[in-house]
Amino acid sequence: MISRAVCHGFAALVAGAVAACPASAEEVTRLDEIVVTATGRPEERSRIPGTVQVIDQTKIEHSTARSITDLLAENAVGFFSEWTPGQTSINIRGGSTDGQGKDFRSQVLVLINGHRAGTANLSKLSLAHVERIEIVRGPSSVIYGSQNIGGVINIILKTGRTAPGNTVEASGGNWGLVQGRAATGGVYEAVDWYFGVNGGQSDDYDAGSGGGRQVNTDWARKGWAGALGLQINQDHRVDVSVRSDGIYDAGFRGSGANYLSRDDRYNQGADVTYNGQSPDGRVGLMAQAYYDNDVDRFKWASPVQRGSNGLPAKGTAADFNRRRLEVYGTRVQPWANLWEGNKLILGWDWETSPLRSNRFREGVPGNPLSQIAPIDNNQTDTTNGFYAEDAQTFFDGKVTVRGGVRQTYGTTSFDWTPNLANQRQRTVPYSATTYAGGATYQALDWLGFRVGASSGFRAPTASELAADFTALGGGRIFGNPDLRPETAEQIEAGMTLTGPGWRWDTAVFQNVISDRIITKLRAGVANTSDYANNAADVVVRGIEMQFDTDVFRMLGRDAGNWRWTAYANGFYNFEMTDKGALVTANTNNVERMYKYQAAIGTRFGQKLDRYDWSFQVQGVLRGPMWYNTEENLLIPFAEPNREYIHRKDPFWIWNVLAEVEVFKNVKVFAGVNNVFNVNEHPIFIGLDKAPILADVRFFNGGYGTSMPGRQLLAGVKARF
Repeated sequence: MISRAVCHGFAALVAGAVAACPASAEEVTRLDEIVVTATGRPEERSRIPGTVQVIDQTKIEHSTARSITDLLAENAVGFFSEWTPGQTSINIRGGSTDGQGKDFRSQVLVLINGHRAGTANLSKLSLAHVERIEIVRGPSSVIYGSQNIGGVINIILKTGRTAPGNTVEASGGNWGLVQGRAATGGVYEAVDWYFGVNGGQSDDYDAGSGGGRQVNTDWARKGWAGALGLQINQDHRVDVSVRSDGIYDAGFRGSGANYLSRDDRYNQGADVTYNGQSPDGRVGLMAQAYYDNDVDRFKWASPVQRGSNGLPAKGTAADFNRRRLEVYGTRVQPWANLWEGNKLILGWDWETSPLRSNRFREGVPGNPLSQIAPIDNNQTDTTNGFYAEDAQTFFDGKVTVRGGVRQTYGTTSFDWTPNLANQRQRTVPYSATTYAGGATYQALDWLGFRVGASSGFRAPTASELAADFTALGGGRIFGNPDLRPETAEQIEAGMTLTGPGWRWDTAVFQNVISDRIITKLRAGVANTSDYANNAADVVVRGIEMQFDTDVFRMLGRDAGNWRWTAYANGFYNFEMTDKGALVTANTNNVERMYKYQAAIGTRFGQKLDRYDWSFQVQGVLRGPMWYNTEENLLIPFAEPNREYIHRKDPFWIWNVLAEVEVFKNVKVFAGVNNVFNVNEHPIFIGLDKAPILADVRFFNGGYGTSMPGRQLLAGVKARF
């Protein structure tokens, strides 16, 4: 085993993110798990005043998820819209991402190996090379800048130390699903390495009971990742990581059940990290440099569109938009233990992010179109952030008090944009001060408490500051140079109970989001909007819960080689109020956010010298949510008016998975997703089933969209 001192300093460090210390694959209950996302360095989870949710390798290996989006939904992390196989949006504690996954528009910060990923669209990222995922719920950390409103999702990749050996896996299923991956990793003296490749494809899927084939939902995925680590000595380490991941030629069925539109979406990156400390462990330094390349190629077409008079109008035979975001950044974070029980972190980060887009439109016959600006104006965003956080323990380490502050200075430059009339290039500065603080108290060996307060922000984008573009559906949106950054203020209190083989964590919180940047219809001008700050707040108050257990150990039973584990995650938002909702609206509930959500699962089996086996059952409750849908629905049959806010009823999805070792280190597995063939969708109102709610006059293909129905999976995986 690695010593505690070495684990704290260098536990599989990759680009500023640290995977958990070595543990048995069957050890599901880690009473004081080491996490890194909240502070940027290894910390016991019990000493962090904010709520941290961890999805470890055991859960990842026993998941049938197709993407990171699926995995997070299986663990009740928040609301996931899942518009198409290649596109999703997220809502955590009232903070949401842009529907198209645009990083600058996100209120939830997505990281890879501790640095900004450049995308908020998790559906383009696979699980093939992921070691673990840490989620900091709410703006509970000062080491991150813009977009830290709803929380932080840190995707930590595998290294040679966390994934040694060789792995090969292949699987398939109905709807032409074929997937495979292979990886090798290891350690030789002071050097460790990892390299893996993955790929897959699927045809159009079938909806659940009462639905048909969902044309234009096929996709192809491919990616690779590599890591190289050099342990110079016990006190100094260097890590290098490179990767590429994406989903290609994916059908973009969307809210119009479109048969024609398709996407390519991929994300690439590299990072280099140095971690070092003095021989006595009193002072140290983390320094990191990184690069991300995030590309979306929208190959869309909408031959029929809704005209300004509300009737069908001739649309586009092609509406292609290529969007490329590059991120260059560095972080320098010295730290010191000034005296007994003290931990001081200082930090400076710098980042510049040029965004470039182009667009080509062609109308259907009889509808000649001129070229217009891309959906995003070109921009360059540059930030400098300075932060400090100090933590001090008291009473033999039972109490930890922590406080930190961050000052972010940034500029958003509106750059020359193709086909944008009357553009005025400008640079708009912004600054934001954010904080995080709180305390933890380990009252008893089995009982801990925490309380914290924190803030976050999101800076306006160039499009929001200076937009003038025509959207896919024909609407026109103008920018506002006087926009203020969006902000969030959060308070929370939590409690952790632990016992032999089990851990229960619960928290109550309030997150208030102010100055939200929205679009407002321009009075007296059809189909035209302006960006503006909403003067009224979003207020979210709720309770969250996480529970993991080794059932036999919890019951005090020696079960020999039998294994039985279980987990449950969930939340209930007892208030989720949009105080800026229109007085004419039929509800003031926050849109695209679950009232409640839950995920439960259990795995039972035997660990034998040969022929290990296990059987897993998992249920996901997608709770009620409210949404002024972008779908064109029948009036008054499906909705009384176009601005009606729908309430989607909750529904359960159940999955099962069985595994058995047929040869030494060779397992076969089979599973069923959506066992009961439920015909639903996380966001769409007009499903592919009777009665038809969609107004088919405006649909470019189908008459509604449902999520995948019952899917059968089978495969084999070998380790050697």
